Amino acid sequence: MKKINEEAIKLVIEESKYNKKNNYKNGGPFGAAIVFGDKIIASAHNSVIESVDPTAHAEINVIRKASQILNTGDLSGCILYTSTEPCPMCLSAIIWSNIKEVYYLNTKEDADEIKFRDKQIYDYIRGENNILNMHHIESIEAKKVFDKFEEITDKNMY
Repeated sequence: MKKINEEAIKLVIEESKYNKKNNYKNGGPFGAAIVFGDKIIASAHNSVIESVDPTAHAEINVIRKASQILNTGDLSGCILYTSTEPCPMCLSAIIWSNIKEVYYLNTKEDADEIKFRDKQIYDYIRGENNILNMHHIESIEAKKVFDKFEEITDKNMY
């Protein structure tokens, strides 16, 4: 484990308080920061309500900012600090962005206690509830698109 960046933790807590100024009417109490080397390169807060975007969690927002700043979607070498254990959506975004180290302050159980639905989603992933009905449709045409993609030798993978 690397040395914890105390400045990043302070910034994450400040970001998590951002929406407090208007009774959290613009989003939840969540903040995040990304560190590259010893430098904080981006920070963000939850803006789900403000931006009318259910994916605008603090972690997603900070990944988007850091990617723009570094001009890459590959955030290898970056460390994410976040106010709360990432939800499954944010966890997926963290993995897709190649971040390999995350420090979080509150747990997913803490988020459940204040009525956020992370537990519902974790339960669904484990097959413990049916909040979503998924249906597979066989499609030869859709498979052909994948087959053609696979044939390309100089494509950009992410």
